[in-house]
Amino acid sequence: MTADARQTQSRKPAGGRPSAVAPVRLRRLNRRQVEGVREDLADLYAESRATEPGDAYLRPSRQSFLNRLTTDMRRPGFAMVIGETDGLMGCAFGFPVRGDGSWWFGLAGTLPHGIGQLMVSGGVFAFGAIMIRPHPQDRSLARRVQERLLTDHRASLGATLVDRADGPTPAAIRSWGWQDIGELHRRAGPTTFRALVLPGGERTAARPAGLVTMPGSGGPGGV
Repeated sequence: MTADARQTQSRKPAGGRPSAVAPVRLRRLNRRQVEGVREDLADLYAESRATEPGDAYLRPSRQSFLNRLTTDMRRPGFAMVIGETDGLMGCAFGFPVRGDGSWWFGLAGTLPHGIGQLMVSGGVFAFGAIMIRPHPQDRSLARRVQERLLTDHRASLGATLVDRADGPTPAAIRSWGWQDIGELHRRAGPTTFRALVLPGGERTAARPAGLVTMPGSGGPGGV
């Protein structure tokens, strides 16, 4: 499981004029509802993964995204929140992390003690994707959909993995409050990931014990 955190080009009405900024409403989708918007989600994904000039990172295909979505939907506790106006503005989805520690296998170094405590108590939620369409409050929307998933699952910490070769994504999600805790390697393939965590907003007056910002991560809100 890896996270995608990219921003897409805003849609414009006929004539090319940007539409007025409309309030973005959040909506929780069940599995049946997700099935009904799979193609819209794939469109959002494909647009968000468009290769930038000079960016050599090979992005997974639209079908790869749909396959990964299908896999995540089968996991216990799967949840998705979307942000919408007259169209899809963004989404985030994921599932609770199991308390046996298997999600963290391959992490270089020692898992911060506070994360281990939260994991055992079921307080960690893994994000499979975060995709936000650019608009004047895109960072605010990213934080809202993240916090909504954590709140709905009474989780105190979000977790995600990002391909180390995908340079822009860690910078994007760090600007949304995520913290880098090191590298992680899965035995199933050659890919090395960055492991990032997201302390739950207002529910945690302080960071979980043992959670520190790694050198060069930029810390919360950094880029």
